[in-house]
Amino acid sequence: MKIHRAGYKIIIITILILLLLTAGMHFIFNSFYATLITGIVALGIVVFVLRFFRVPGRLVNTEKDVLVAPADGTVVAIEEVFEEEFLQKKALQISIFMSVWNVHINWFPANGIMKEFRYHPGKFLVARHPKSSVLNERTSILMETSEKVPVVIRQIAGIVARRIENYVKDANSKVTVGQEMGFIKFGSRVDVFVPLNSDLKINIGQKVRGKVTRIAQIPDIAYVS
Repeated sequence: MKIHRAGYKIIIITILILLLLTAGMHFIFNSFYATLITGIVALGIVVFVLRFFRVPGRLVNTEKDVLVAPADGTVVAIEEVFEEEFLQKKALQISIFMSVWNVHINWFPANGIMKEFRYHPGKFLVARHPKSSVLNERTSILMETSEKVPVVIRQIAGIVARRIENYVKDANSKVTVGQEMGFIKFGSRVDVFVPLNSDLKINIGQKVRGKVTRIAQIPDIAYVS
């Protein structure tokens, strides 16, 4: 299993702490069973952390004029909203919630240009909360697809997530579908804002796989008035 670089430091610290804890239990209680139970619990925690930072091996969906899911998770919202940060227009918002059991890498959903990146400090509400999109710590990316369609992608930290990483911050950077966009640690959400006349390919409650699942067909004319 390949481990993502975002987890190296956390994994090393976790293993060291658990080793010290297990050794401490052994010396304090001098009991085989206490040491065994502590060791089993510690092993379970290590496996969980390793699994969280896993890098899945999967082929990228490269269908033309299609947006693919930027993250693994469950579609928790599909609604018409006014996207005021970049677009200043109504758009369809697709929200994908990532539980601690999902892969937490985020990927670009299409080929194109990353036009602008913004970071916003904020709260740590539950990522499923409707207001988390505008109140929580988050990053916002405006990208323009190869078809010149503007798409907004927002990484949102949840109640457990306390660190958002983003790997492409330079304006006018060329990006490709399936390229790593960033990583959110321990429970979070990704919102995607697409044109109103997009042909959506997903439903609320649907499980999606990053880089693979089609979420929308890109229209020829980006936004209708």
